[in-house]
Amino acid sequence: MMPAHETYDVIVIGAGAGGMTAAAVAAAEGLRVLVIEKTAFVGGTTAWSGGMVWIPANFGMKEAGLSDSVSDAVRYLASTVSEPANAGLRAAFLARGPEAIAYLEARTELRLQVVKAYPDYYPERLGATAGGRVLEPVAFDGTRLGTSFARLRPPLPEFTLFGGMMVDRLDVPHLRKVGTSLRSTLRAARLVSEYALQRLRSPRGTTLYLGNALAARLYASLLSRQVEILFSADVEELSMQGGRVDGIVIRHGFRDRLIAARRGVVVATGGFSHDAVLRKRFFPPAAGFVSATNSSATGDGLRLATATGAALSTEATSPAYWVPASLFRRADGSRGVFPHTVTDRAKPGVIAVNAAGRRFVNEALSHHEFVLAMLRDGNGEPNLPFYLICDRQFLWNYGLGRIKPFTRNIRRYVTSGDLIEAGNIGQLATKLGVKPSTLAVTVATYNSDANEGRDPAFGRGSTIYQRHLGDAAHKPNPCVAPIVCAPFFALRIHPADLGTAIGMKGRRASTRAARGRYADRRPLRLRQRHGLDHERQLSGARDCARAGADIRVHRGAASGGGDVARGECSHGLHVAVLSAVMPVAAPE
Repeated sequence: MMPAHETYDVIVIGAGAGGMTAAAVAAAEGLRVLVIEKTAFVGGTTAWSGGMVWIPANFGMKEAGLSDSVSDAVRYLASTVSEPANAGLRAAFLARGPEAIAYLEARTELRLQVVKAYPDYYPERLGATAGGRVLEPVAFDGTRLGTSFARLRPPLPEFTLFGGMMVDRLDVPHLRKVGTSLRSTLRAARLVSEYALQRLRSPRGTTLYLGNALAARLYASLLSRQVEILFSADVEELSMQGGRVDGIVIRHGFRDRLIAARRGVVVATGGFSHDAVLRKRFFPPAAGFVSATNSSATGDGLRLATATGAALSTEATSPAYWVPASLFRRADGSRGVFPHTVTDRAKPGVIAVNAAGRRFVNEALSHHEFVLAMLRDGNGEPNLPFYLICDRQFLWNYGLGRIKPFTRNIRRYVTSGDLIEAGNIGQLATKLGVKPSTLAVTVATYNSDANEGRDPAFGRGSTIYQRHLGDAAHKPNPCVAPIVCAPFFALRIHPADLGTAIGMKGRRASTRAARGRYADRRPLRLRQRHGLDHERQLSGARDCARAGADIRVHRGAASGGGDVARGECSHGLHVAVLSAVMPVAAPE
């Protein structure tokens, strides 16, 4: 199905959270909008994520009685992301973030709620908070999308139950207590009953949470304003005239077709996680080629932009947002990538070891810091093995990777080779190809301290963030327990990414911006963090071409009177919309 018109006010390339946000705002401002999506679904990697937004000093914190200030957030970011070149963008993000959320909640279907007890990743740093800066999407009823529900990308099957049931973050503790708590058992029974009724009308559950709810709410915003979306379409090039982008060229049948954009084009195509050439160019050799992002993130936006003369910004602290991941094969033969964000690493009774059978990291650190430790330990060598090691009790209580808690039959995971099992630590070491005496000492040393709830080697469980990811019911340390119950298990993990942080560089010389008249839109730039975890480390804030093409919005005088919102991206890539590009991430 081709677009209904040859000319639009704004064209958005990409239907992830960033692209749909830009399109929803443009439509809310009365513009005719076309969204181009290369896949058959909206949502991108956002639909697989936790959908959380990190906004300091947000209005929800005030309502919840939590204190925060922009000055505290400035101090926190200054101590975690040393990127002086991004100081102006960071200031705009901090100053206008709450206002952007308020705008979106007033003009779109977006609804967010504060997460009171979610600490910043680095709680020991100056300006950190114990909770409230993270906002999560309010649950959404997918039936509100009608037949368009089929166009919403489903969540990863490994993060659902019973073939398609999404679980709220607050329901997870109750599901772990089924059979031991009457209240939790009744709550679980209600959830399963509701899901069973939903499956009578839909191929999957329709009560949506996390990133799927975020994507659904943005999609509902587009549908309510009759925004056109062209699916399974590839943009061949950006059309240039007079030094500015004035449209796009798409392939229609055997010929190219030009679609004009009066006000501008938003490039929101995702990063280059699945482009081998760009990964090799920007990633360290030890990073390998594993990504937890959607396979459509192949750097299309970067190529489109650089073909017009745009420059790349390579000043990011890190070229990617890292996460350890395990690999497996699904029943249909497709390769699965499980991102180990918050579900297992920090729980008591598991350790991570390197190719020599030694611990190398505090397992409860953020997923980003965890992989940085893997890369350091690998010393630039690709494909070195790393493993998570646990015992039978841990596997039953918490699961491991895609293996869910309380799984009775683990034989199929062992048979497939996903999970390595042994009767004792020495046998496990032999199967891993490490020296048995080395692994035995590693486990014995850890256990001797873990019996007292301590980890003097790495300080696991020493911060409120780490303890938040652990098991609060386990005492005295929610992150530490001995590994003693045979059989023992190992799962290989790899350095992987949740998105890339190399994007397009804005050029002040590109002043021939597409123009749109809006009321009093002062400077704003919010940055999207993609993937499958909560608050992402904010390195690489200028990643325009990532899913969520960052747009800087400036206030200027219009030639015909009034205000002009001028969004600058690169070499004429301008869009006159208030594009609130939001950080997203993943579930507990």
